[in-house]
Amino acid sequence: MWADNQQREPLTDQPDGPRRRATIHDVARLAGVSRQTVSRAVNDKGEIDPATKERVLEAARLLDYRPSRFARGLVRKGAVTAGLVIPDLMNPFFPEVAAGVLEAAEQRGWQVVVWDSRTDDTREREALDVLSHQADAVVGYFKNEDEVLARHLGGVPLVLLERGPQQTRFAAVGIDAAAGLEQGVAHLVRAGHRRIGMLDGDRLEVPGPRREAFLSEVRRHGLPVDESWVVMCPEHSVMGGAAGMTRLLDARPEITAVFGFNDLIAIGAMRAARRAGRRLPDDLAVMGFDGLSLGELVEPGLTTLHLDKRQLGRLAIEQMARLHAGEEPLSGADAWVRPELVVRGSA
Repeated sequence: MWADNQQREPLTDQPDGPRRRATIHDVARLAGVSRQTVSRAVNDKGEIDPATKERVLEAARLLDYRPSRFARGLVRKGAVTAGLVIPDLMNPFFPEVAAGVLEAAEQRGWQVVVWDSRTDDTREREALDVLSHQADAVVGYFKNEDEVLARHLGGVPLVLLERGPQQTRFAAVGIDAAAGLEQGVAHLVRAGHRRIGMLDGDRLEVPGPRREAFLSEVRRHGLPVDESWVVMCPEHSVMGGAAGMTRLLDARPEITAVFGFNDLIAIGAMRAARRAGRRLPDDLAVMGFDGLSLGELVEPGLTTLHLDKRQLGRLAIEQMARLHAGEEPLSGADAWVRPELVVRGSA
């Protein structure tokens, strides 16, 4: 994560660590000029010798340097534009996060450009390619690794959503899945459940924070569990949850409770359980994660680990504002949102 006005940009060699993005200082050093001269050259100011300008632009080309629109905005004091990358605007979780971003941005007089990546790695990279020229900073959800993101940022600051600050080199806002699952699994255990499965929304070969927290908690309580107790739901939807629940009941008919990666998957699990003749919650308890208002409308009401989704968005803008001011981003507990258990009829 970069806090200086000349945001780290194209990658240059570092002797003792990962490659970093070139700064205006690197261009000035290579061209043998001052930082101010680089700024005049790349921003097409007239007060510069043409030969010097050409030398600076050649150095910038060699280093793949692009001046940060964010940094230029600080000098020109124009309106700040934030780019927001959301993976699925059809999922009711993400519009609530977006609402938090929009509200916090509006309070600061900032504009927001929204991009729906459709949970596609290629569209994520396309989003950064476009937004690096349109926005002063970007916030959002990304599956691509840090090094890939850095190559497409063009020096624009980035705030990642749902990644812990220790999980990325960029500024971030995380969800404390471990704290949520500690509450959720303890609740199920107190209700007498000893055979608890999970419907996951992450790839099975790459355990995400929610699955890791789930497995850690059930093992901490001494419950039997292995990978056969976890079923992947490629679609984060009611249909995806129903299909996953059917497969889980086939593989582990003895389960008495199930934790869904999100509320939509959990509601789909409730539907499939009924079709299989299971009574809720007598035969099967179901718990979700996210705290969508939809969970109050189903019957029985969905027990869930509720997240303040607008707070996620507000914290993301706070991180962006700190980068804008040249300050260190929030870290530790201040950069996490903690789920809270909401008990309803399903568990």
